[in-house]
Amino acid sequence: MISERDAAPQYVLPLVVRIEKAEPPARTDALETAALAVLAMLGDERSTGDGAWAEPVRAWQDGRIRKVVRRARGAEWRRAGALPGVTITGHRAEVRVYPPVPLDGWPKELAKLQVSGTDLDDPEPLPPAPDDGTPVLWLNPALKMSAGKAMAQAGHGAHLAWLRLSPADRATWHAAGFPLAVRTAAPDAWPTLATAGLPVVRDAGFTEIAPGSPTVVSDHPALRP
Repeated sequence: MISERDAAPQYVLPLVVRIEKAEPPARTDALETAALAVLAMLGDERSTGDGAWAEPVRAWQDGRIRKVVRRARGAEWRRAGALPGVTITGHRAEVRVYPPVPLDGWPKELAKLQVSGTDLDDPEPLPPAPDDGTPVLWLNPALKMSAGKAMAQAGHGAHLAWLRLSPADRATWHAAGFPLAVRTAAPDAWPTLATAGLPVVRDAGFTEIAPGSPTVVSDHPALRP
């Protein structure tokens, strides 16, 4: 039986990460910036009410809230930056997010960008433990994902936290600039996190990992039991 969500017109949220050959961003920086970009789209006044992006955002959220990360550099990045959207800058990472588009309706400037094989590394030492009270998107330590895939999953985790929060907690998070961290959970901590009643991202299985695999736990302090 087809669910209402599957029967709805399917949209996708495009994200483009800037990866210059000489200075690629660190992996964790890119993941956190992608999550921030998703929240920036959700919290933008153009995405609500009668805003210019409200209709595609509603259509996207009525479906499978898919997100696809592509990469660009040089002239590609400049062309991508000319399309309506929002660019979010992390420590060094840059991610541009665009209003949702139909699955088969990508703008030509984005459709030709590469989607597979995006990978990045974290330099040593690894990112420190997040400060107390910081929302954390915990990655499943048992799964191996390309940076592009992990960026999309981090975006899903941020999105699920946003959907679960009360309007007041959303407003507080938004006003603070959406502080968050993305970290890989310790193997012995993951089972407890995944069963703690927090939002859990389960992958649809379109790429890289098996359908239903839990990829991210969204540990926002306001959502803890």
